[in-house]
Amino acid sequence: MLSRIFLEHPRSLGETYLVHQRKAFGFGLAMIAAGLACMVHGLIPAMFLRTGSDTVSRLHHRMLVSRAASRDPDALVSRT
Repeated sequence: MLSRIFLEHPRSLGETYLVHQRKAFGFGLAMIAAGLACMVHGLIPAMFLRTGSDTVSRLHHRMLVSRAASRDPDALVSRT
């Protein structure tokens, strides 16, 4: 049961638990920072004009690249 809880999802992505944890923490911190920037933007519209949308786009791209790599590691050789 513990294996399913902690390892099934990372393995499905071709990652170890610690690699997946590091990536998830990175995504989470980026989203927190972007969320704070969006809140400041709500108060002062001239600040952080594209921070939220740029962060979402960047994270989405990272997720797609990572997903493609987990399916076919050789597919990224020409992209990077």
